Amino acid sequence: MIIILYTYHTKIMKKELEKNLGKLDVLVLAIGSIIGWGAFVLPGNTFINYGVINTFIGLFLGAMIMITIEKNYGFLLSKDAVAGGEYAFTFKSFGRKHAFVCGWFLSLAYISIVPLNATALALIARSMFPGFLEKGYLYSLAGYKIFTGELLLAILVLIIFAHLNIKGVKMASLFQSIMILFLVGIIFFMGSFFIFSQNFNEEIFYRNFDLGLINYKNILKILVIAPWVYIGFDCIPQVAEEFNFPAKKASRLAVISILIGCLIYNILNIITASVFTKKMLDKGITNWATGDAIEILFGKIGIYMLGIALLMSIIAGINGFYISASRLLFSMGRAKILPNWFMGIDKDSKMPHNAIIFVMVLSLIAPFMGRRVLKWIVEMSSFGAAISYAYTSFSAYKQAKIEGNKVIQGFGMMGGSFGIIFTLLLICPIFETSLSFPAFIFLAIWAIVGFSFYTLYGKEYDEMSKVELESLILNR
Repeated sequence: MIIILYTYHTKIMKKELEKNLGKLDVLVLAIGSIIGWGAFVLPGNTFINYGVINTFIGLFLGAMIMITIEKNYGFLLSKDAVAGGEYAFTFKSFGRKHAFVCGWFLSLAYISIVPLNATALALIARSMFPGFLEKGYLYSLAGYKIFTGELLLAILVLIIFAHLNIKGVKMASLFQSIMILFLVGIIFFMGSFFIFSQNFNEEIFYRNFDLGLINYKNILKILVIAPWVYIGFDCIPQVAEEFNFPAKKASRLAVISILIGCLIYNILNIITASVFTKKMLDKGITNWATGDAIEILFGKIGIYMLGIALLMSIIAGINGFYISASRLLFSMGRAKILPNWFMGIDKDSKMPHNAIIFVMVLSLIAPFMGRRVLKWIVEMSSFGAAISYAYTSFSAYKQAKIEGNKVIQGFGMMGGSFGIIFTLLLICPIFETSLSFPAFIFLAIWAIVGFSFYTLYGKEYDEMSKVELESLILNR
């Protein structure tokens, strides 16, 4: 009787989100989160170092692994479509402490990408409008110059999109849909034109695509960043509570977003590699290889189209991870492991405005640190994503074992193994793929902050019964 009365009281008092998201809203959220600034910058400063063929294989294998992992997400999402995604899945299978670890490190992965996308706007300005925003030099950090103009742009964009998200997910989703349609349309058009026009240097093209350059170590170096490259499809469970359609249909949307992401990354990489070789780029002949390659192949109209696509991808990434990070923090606040403040909902839009404000405040600090320092932070996003993939996959395995579902047990074991492998490749110094020393420092700081939160707020969390937490986390 007491449990029934408590559950009834919790249903009344518990803050819940409105069901405003359709299939297109969810699809463009995932695509926009996957395709950020990286698809436009990595071909020239990372992929070229490992070879086009190795990059293609690594990205393809990474996409297949992510689809394997997504099957576990789809299975769990069909049972528990609530805000928090991986946090809720992990709680159901492994309990409150594991859930906190998963949620805390995943929140780092989401939050770190928001300011990185915002500061990437300066890259567009530096390439398309040299000197326009490089005004008011302030200082240098890790060799990166901080200018007032670029700083103000990043701050303004972060505030604007926080405001849009607070005003309502439908408004934010409308912007997301428009931006993704532009982004995908422009990139696919360029890819088609490139294939049929054959307007490229054949000597450079065939040199970069020599099958003799296949190297398993380089493929592994691309594969290990797959959790970061494809992070975004897992944003779908974070907004599951807001679906206005059956949750089981979201799995197909996630797979489509992964495949589109893989295609766009490879299109831009192949175009870049048709103009530049690694030796050419090592000489520092360009600051933005993909942009210059597009200009050479398509002329000025090409660079302006690419600039629009990059702008759309950056803004879509900011918007997408604002949505995902805020829902995750909201869910953890609702479970009482974070302060009650995190579950504050705007009375008009019904959006988790306090969680959005928290993401904005942290993001506003980051631009003052410069993009090179931000890259150290973003290295950790792969770690957070890998941890969440492992937890989610093993959660699916555990639930499927209870039901006797052999197929999902297989996917769960494979996905969990991949998650562990990704994690080990990132944290073990013996591997060339491990995090840089500054990234380890930032990771340690985030872990200490998380431990402090648990120490301060974990008592109430630990003292709650399983039934009480299930009501708060799993919406039961």
